[in-house]
Amino acid sequence: LHSFPTRRSSISAVESLHAQKDELEASIAKLGEIAELNQQVADLDANMAEMTEIRQKEKTKNAQTVADAKAAQVAVAKALTVLKDFYEKAAEATAFTQKQQPEAPEIFDSEYKGMQSGNGGVVGMLEVIESDFARLEADTKAAEESAQKEYDEFMTDSATDKSKKTTDSEHKTAKKQDESQTLTQVLEDLRGTQEELDALLRKDRKSTRLN
Repeated sequence: LHSFPTRRSSISAVESLHAQKDELEASIAKLGEIAELNQQVADLDANMAEMTEIRQKEKTKNAQTVADAKAAQVAVAKALTVLKDFYEKAAEATAFTQKQQPEAPEIFDSEYKGMQSGNGGVVGMLEVIESDFARLEADTKAAEESAQKEYDEFMTDSATDKSKKTTDSEHKTAKKQDESQTLTQVLEDLRGTQEELDALLRKDRKSTRLN
């Protein structure tokens, strides 16, 4: 009779410890996603590094294209200046010659005007080329600005996502460590309490046989 309260409390303690053990094991099992979170963080790091490398190469290429387009525009502008100056002098010389010879050669139906059609063709072609290089510079700058904006947005979103996942992983890791330590202690308590209960049950059975 004296052992009954102790046996009842031991049974209650064993049941309570079993419940704690089951709850802790279930919670720890749910925290198994820590490895997945860490892998996601590693994947984000890899993607960010890859995008940074691609962006740097693209940025370097665009900068070179812009520099080449600017240099080409300068070269074409100089060529235009030289050609226009040449044709102006040629036209002046032709005009002077025609003044000395008022009558046009028989092969011309009208007054000789110099190489105007040819002049316009060459100058016009160079002006188109100059315009093409200017457009290439503008388009490349616009593409670079757009690509940089997309890259910045990607990096910001990735950094935010990485920070969230890293924090989540750290919290879950700390929680798992705490619960694992608690589970170890619960298992030790359960083993000790179960041994006490087993001893009480053996004592009760022995007492019953003696009576």
